Amino acid sequence: MALYNDVLEVVGGQIPKGSVTVSGAKNSATRLLAAASMCDEAVVLTGYPTNLVDSKHKERFLTNNGVNTSTKSEEIYIDPTNYKPNQLDDYFYPIRTTYLLVAGQLKRSEVAYIPYPGGCNIGSRKYDIHISIWESFGCDVKEADNCIIITRPTRLTASNFDFPISTVGGTENALLMAAISEGKSVFTNAYITPEIEDLIEFLKRSGVDIVVTGHSHIEVTGTPYLKGHTYHVLPDRIEALTWLIYGAISGGEILIKNVPFESMKIPLMYLKNSGVDFFSNSDSIYIDSTCLTAGCAHSFEVACGTHPGIISDMQPFYVMLGLVSLGKSRIHDYRYPKRISYIEELQKFVDLEIEAVEGLITTNGPANFKCADAVATDLRGTMTAVLAALCSPSGTSKITGVSMALRGYNDLVSKLDSLGIKVSYKG
Repeated sequence: MALYNDVLEVVGGQIPKGSVTVSGAKNSATRLLAAASMCDEAVVLTGYPTNLVDSKHKERFLTNNGVNTSTKSEEIYIDPTNYKPNQLDDYFYPIRTTYLLVAGQLKRSEVAYIPYPGGCNIGSRKYDIHISIWESFGCDVKEADNCIIITRPTRLTASNFDFPISTVGGTENALLMAAISEGKSVFTNAYITPEIEDLIEFLKRSGVDIVVTGHSHIEVTGTPYLKGHTYHVLPDRIEALTWLIYGAISGGEILIKNVPFESMKIPLMYLKNSGVDFFSNSDSIYIDSTCLTAGCAHSFEVACGTHPGIISDMQPFYVMLGLVSLGKSRIHDYRYPKRISYIEELQKFVDLEIEAVEGLITTNGPANFKCADAVATDLRGTMTAVLAALCSPSGTSKITGVSMALRGYNDLVSKLDSLGIKVSYKG
């Protein structure tokens, strides 16, 4: 069953032609919004994906706690000077990263109230690590019926924390807590991704002293006053890959602007090795039907894990590439092996069997696409259903609960329109 009831209707046979600009990264923007709520002055985030579903939920939470936010075009203004954490009547906020809202509240109050983490159901993604992080800073954590309650000591003091697993969310949470604590916090076995580098740079510009050694050691010296400033959000590498895969499988002609090449070196290398010979300059990629040099992609094998390799959020799009590749392709996912629930829905759009077991998806292409009706699963998996519907040569497809994809794709309908693709969205 889909979490949302909105529907996207797609008429097959449309070939994309035009340009699309990659928005600010979801996995950076929503973290920067939480960090901005910790500041003592107003913050402006530019290149911000203002229409993301996840962002809107987080803005709603902050507004309900006294933070003033306003958006225009790709810019958001955050004034947290009247942030007054309080216990709300409603804690329905279907986003995973609610734990990042704790630090901003504890900066201003002894008690923080946050919704239970929501988001995508892609296997075991529990929040025990976040409880451990808060406790390492001396906080008391209580799990109430509708929210998590975190109570801090009179003074938040620095923490030395060795992460038991490599975790993006845990590293982000620890960074925010350390930024408002007294003394120097030291984190080992942290997980530093491009989006976390973006968060670190934001905090440094706010006045926090942060030293990174290697790829997993972070030292943070907190500060009682965080300055406001203007900051530009990192472009979304997963969105860039999505448009690139769409161009490859659709036979269309797409110019993709604002591509973050530095954070995509290995994913792009794998595309080249599989026969996707796109054109690029310093910040853009152009792809058309001639970019598949053999008329289809070659079979390939990839393993999804941690950055700088192919991350798990990219896994479904390599499955899409596998569907148009000649021969058997294998996509392993060691990070989230249970990220296979979307395969049942994707299967409806193709004429061959997609083999899926925990940790491994196998395709034996090339497949032919057809129209179908599907329901949302997780964010990226739902987007693959959208791409498959777009590649159907005829008929009308319906994806119910497409807001699951809109959580990560800013202005999706208007961007499709810029490519000459007409869809009907019923919210």
